[in-house]
Amino acid sequence: IGVEPSGAASMKASLDAGHVVTLDRVETIADGVAVKTPGDQIFPYIQKNIDDIITIPDDELVDAFLDMMEKHKMIVENAGLLPIAALSHLKCRGKNVVPVLSGGNMDVITVASLVQHGLINRGRVFTFSVQLPDRPGELLQVASIVAKERGNIIKLEHNQFVNINRQHGVELRVTLEAFGHDHKNAILTAMAEAGYQVKEVATVL
Repeated sequence: IGVEPSGAASMKASLDAGHVVTLDRVETIADGVAVKTPGDQIFPYIQKNIDDIITIPDDELVDAFLDMMEKHKMIVENAGLLPIAALSHLKCRGKNVVPVLSGGNMDVITVASLVQHGLINRGRVFTFSVQLPDRPGELLQVASIVAKERGNIIKLEHNQFVNINRQHGVELRVTLEAFGHDHKNAILTAMAEAGYQVKEVATVL
């Protein structure tokens, strides 16, 4: 069984066509395998020996990276993570499976970006915005609700200029840590039940 990123599945496309094909474009974070045209020498071998090719979207590679970092303390580059991400598509629970992890060529900026995206994808970091009356105590009220729901605030942005008339409200953006999507939704629900009109917005760390 082979595995390719969904955004660069040139070998799968070639197998489906019965001959080597060239993709119009490739788009994947797995740059080590981001090729438009598979090799013509390897293609006959793949035709003969591979039964299927699984394609993996980039979001699943991000999840796989976070799992390897947190559970195994290993840094594996995105192309090398394809076998790990493929496991969730196979009925292999209870069997001995050996995915080959190949390569750790990744700079610290990319590592930081993958961790950030992984946490956001899992609902463990998120941002909400809410408009508040411009009066003392409102920020404390929001913080108290978040604390009661066991959220951990990591960033606050208080914008007094979102409205021309500050009496109509100021915008507060809160970035916080949660335990996952269920916990995130519980925090947002608690804010709504307290009378606040909250909306989730893009997280920028």
